[in-house]
Amino acid sequence: MSEVIPPGKFTMGCLDGRDNVEGLDKCENDSGATPAHEVTLTQPFQLGKYEVTFMEYDYYVWDQQRKGKAVDYLPDQGWGRYQQPVVNVSWDDATAYIGWLKERTGKLYRLPTEAEWEYAARGGKDDTAYPWGKTLGERRANCGNYFCKDAYPNTAPVGSFPATAFGLYDMSGNVHEWCQDVYAKYPKELTIDPQGDSRNIQSIDVKYVVRGCSWLSFAWECRSVYRYMYNASDRGFSIGFRVAQG
Repeated sequence: MSEVIPPGKFTMGCLDGRDNVEGLDKCENDSGATPAHEVTLTQPFQLGKYEVTFMEYDYYVWDQQRKGKAVDYLPDQGWGRYQQPVVNVSWDDATAYIGWLKERTGKLYRLPTEAEWEYAARGGKDDTAYPWGKTLGERRANCGNYFCKDAYPNTAPVGSFPATAFGLYDMSGNVHEWCQDVYAKYPKELTIDPQGDSRNIQSIDVKYVVRGCSWLSFAWECRSVYRYMYNASDRGFSIGFRVAQG
């Protein structure tokens, strides 16, 4: 299931007065998310309503293995599968899954761009640090229990918390989500439909963007602006993904 996200524009990156929260009072202390810059997305796109679940990913693994293709069943850390978000999934794993999905459906599935992800997380609002408002609050997302008071010691079944204004669940919390972008410093100028192009990359040291906080994150990591990076082959029990189209 997915939601159609309309075109629009927003300020991407940490903006003083909007993205300052307890624990991170100045954007200069969040250098990975600066400088703030204007972004325009000219086309609508679709984004998965939920993070990809173990049930969905396990079906892909079964389908590939029965065709004689070597694909790993990913460990769930003992937290359960079914409607839990898939974890321990690398960027390589996620893009392989999307390649299979495109082949099965004939639709142009892909990972979201980093700009699409932040715009969608903000839900059309460009004036608050968190998808739901200016403060973290309680039981709005699944992050470190001390901060979110969410009652889940690890991942939660997808859709366990309120949706964003665009009808998307867990854009903040549960698992970090892969984007298609190579991690790089932001530009200063206005950008239109940035792609974060990952093609023709020569370096083995390239890192890819993850967005959104996870079940073990600090409060300030749950802001819409938060970004981090991992190698394409890195797996971890706080990393998952959702699928875009269009």
